[in-house]
Parts: sequence; C-alpha cells; structure tokens
Amino acid sequence: MKVLLVYPMYPNTFWSFKYALKFISKEATHPPLGLLTVAAMLPTKWERKLVDMNVTALKKKDLQEADFVFISAMSIQKDSAKEVISRCKKMGVKTVAGGPLFTAHYEDFEEVDYLILNEAEITLPPFLEDLKKGCAKHIYASKEFTDMQNTPIPLWELVNMKKYSAMNIQYSRGCPFNCEFCDISALYGDKVRTKNKNQILAELENLYLHGWKDRVFFVDDNFIGNRLKLKREVLPAIIEWMEKKKHPFLFNTETSIDLSDDEELMQLMVKAEFDTVFVGIETLNEESLAECNKFHNKNRDLVACVRKIQKFGLQVQGGFIVGFDNDSPPIFEKLIAFIQESGIVTAMVGLLNAPHGTRLHQRLKKEGRLLKNFAGDNTDLSINFIPKMTHETLIKGYQKIVSRIYSPKHYHERVKKFLKEYNPLQKRVFHFNFSCLKAFFKSILILGIKEKGRSYYWKLFFWSLFKQPKLFPLAITFSIYGFHFRKVFENYLRNV
Repeated sequence: MKVLLVYPMYPNTFWSFKYALKFISKEATHPPLGLLTVAAMLPTKWERKLVDMNVTALKKKDLQEADFVFISAMSIQKDSAKEVISRCKKMGVKTVAGGPLFTAHYEDFEEVDYLILNEAEITLPPFLEDLKKGCAKHIYASKEFTDMQNTPIPLWELVNMKKYSAMNIQYSRGCPFNCEFCDISALYGDKVRTKNKNQILAELENLYLHGWKDRVFFVDDNFIGNRLKLKREVLPAIIEWMEKKKHPFLFNTETSIDLSDDEELMQLMVKAEFDTVFVGIETLNEESLAECNKFHNKNRDLVACVRKIQKFGLQVQGGFIVGFDNDSPPIFEKLIAFIQESGIVTAMVGLLNAPHGTRLHQRLKKEGRLLKNFAGDNTDLSINFIPKMTHETLIKGYQKIVSRIYSPKHYHERVKKFLKEYNPLQKRVFHFNFSCLKAFFKSILILGIKEKGRSYYWKLFFWSLFKQPKLFPLAITFSIYGFHFRKVFENYLRNV
C-alpha cells in the first residue's frame, strides 16, 4: 500500500512569516506535526511519503503513485485542501481526510472518500481495520478524547528538516478555559490531557538524533494548563536532559496571562530554555472580556503582567482582537497605546470571527448575525458576522492599529523598549550558523539600504550593538519580523 500524506498550502498571513523566512532561506516555519503523527500510526508495511505544499509542489506523479492520499488541514487551508481533493478526484485517487478543518466542517467535504474526524488515536484504528476487511465507512467520529500516552512519536524521517525554521512537539491537548470565540474546547475538550515526562524526553531525543539543534515549538494551546505536573515532573526532566545534551534547543509555546502569577513556573521554564510565549490578551475592555468569557484576563494590570513575564526572561508575543459587541471606537487608540507601552514586539491583532463549533458561532446564529463560513484568517479584513459597531468603523479602526504598530517608527521604538527591559538567561548561547550570517547581510541590504524606513533600522542597529550587544542578534531578528508584518499588511491593503 502506498500512502501519500499531503499538507495543503497556507495563505500568506502574519503568522506565515513568509517574508522573514526568505532571509534565512527557509520555506516554512513548522512541519505538519499532525500528519507526521498519523504517519506513525499507519501499518509499518505501508509505504509512506509526505508532501508539505508549503515547502514543495504537489506533482501529478505523486498522486499517480498513491493508493490513498491522506490530507490534514486547519480552517485557513480550506481553499488549498479543496484543490487537492479535486485533483485526487479527477485522477481517481482515494482520499482520507482529518484534522481541525474536516472535523469542524465535514459536511462541506462530501467528495472526500473517508473522513477520519476528531482525534486520530481513537478514530483511525477502526478505519484501518475496516479498510483491511473491505468494509470501510465514509465517516469515523467519536465524542471521546484520547489518553495522550497513546500518541506515538511523529515520523520525522518523512521531513526535510532543512526546509523549516523550527520543529514542533505536543505535550498537551485541551484548555481549562472556555472563551466564547475559541474552538479549542470544542475540538479537544476543557480537561487538560498530557503526555508523561518520558514521552516528552523520547520525542526530544528523537529530534536530537535526527540532527536538529535549533528552535522547538510546543504547540499546546495552553502549555500551563496543568501547572503542577509541569513543575514537579516535566520541566525538571527537560532541564536535566538539556544540560546533558549541552542545550541543543530553544523552546517557545502558548500560555495564558496568569503565567505571570507563578514565579516558580516562569523560573523553571526559563531554566528549561523557553524564551518566548504567545499570550492571548485579546482586549483591554473589561466588558468585552466578560462578553467572551475571558475572566482570567479581567481585573489585571495587563501591562504589569506582560513586563513581569518579560523580566523573567520570556518574550511575550501578544494576541489581540477587535470587533467585540462591547467594543467602541476608542478601543483602537487604547490598543495602540497598550502595545507600545507594554513593549510587545510581535503583536498579532485580528478581527473577531466566529469559527464553527464555538459558543460565539452558536450565539450569533441564534441572533441572525452570521454571514458566511469563517475563512480561518483573522487578519485579512474579513469578518463572518454583522458587528455591533459599523463595519466601516471597525475595518478602518483595525487598519489604523496595524498600520501604526508596524510602521517603522513605532515598531522600532517598541523593539528598543523591549530590549531595555528583557532579562534573558545569561548562560544561554546564541545558536549562530550560516543562515544567521546570511540573514544579517540580507537585513543590511534590504532593510538598511532598500527600504524607505531604513533610518530606523540603523538607529536600532547601532543602539543595540553598543548598548545591548548580547541582544544584538535579537534586534536584527525583530527588524526582519517587522519587514514581514509590513509586507503582509501592505498586500491586504492592495487587495481591498
């Protein structure tokens, strides 16, 4: 049996880092962890090949040689996924699809031969058994959630690691919070399920043995969902392993803002070589936080929380949303001021949308305010419902935020503010390689010579070189990120 695993194309968004990746000659940020994990669940006698369309083209020959094409995707990859399915259909190749896109929108994919929904650890084995017997059904679904200790190590040998800027790993699924706009609880439940420390060490060892010595992203939607286990078992084990291996990785992940309440946890994360956390801040409007059920963000000095996390050595990347029912026009200026004051360099601001399966989707449907399906991209100037604020006011306000925070002047001021307050672990060694050298010289050529706002690049260049020399590589990295964010937003404006 020959199986082709296909990961559809991502559109170019803030999170794609497409323009930044060109500086280091990489094609994508992360490989498709879900498909690599599914590949490890397939019969060992089957021949398996992966095509990640974000790094390589899907060729006609690939499809001709396949008995089955396995597809997994997020909502944002829907258009590309439909194209792949259409190509398979025309060539008579059987398709098997699963993952968040198909679980949430299975009714939109009748043309798929076999839909393996929810968690593959539960729904894939009965499909494989029925396929063997010649009686496979169209849909396999389950309301149960798997024990994470049944999840195998991803099949990394299917990936060309040189094409990616980071590898990824999953420690937990589920989130203890139930924010109205978020589909994580619907997909993975509100009880946090985790792998044990031996599984995590085995996965790190596996990456290490495959030659990887760079950044690793823990893809958990809330890494600190089970703090006690992290502090007592997992982080101490990672710390010990990292010391034995001479610190081959740098880690980043996603957490909730209440990480700032736990100094012991922050210290352990930094000691384990975590240096970046993405935090969903969403809004400064207390009424909007209550509206979306994000109560763990209420009644906080959010600037102080962010600064505390960063002073412990963890860079905060922030997620923000505009378009809540309780938002009013002043929210736009307030968010701009907050982002600048907090020193959050990577501030991902998006328009509120209602993904299928969320409580927000259900509420808006009852209110008759839904317009269309969610595209999965909350930064493309589209929303799938009728907002309380006028559509024109909302779009103009959103454009104002993004154009301001990613303008060369404001962006480089924010980078400088962050670098002044950031307190990284002093023993950390910068992972220097040829790609870094190439990125450095490209930044001089593109940002220091060709770009209109080049004076801000040089101001940051020399300030960090003489005032914060240990953080000089980070300053150059941020300059490259800023170039990417500006290019993405400029492209959206051209398409409006």
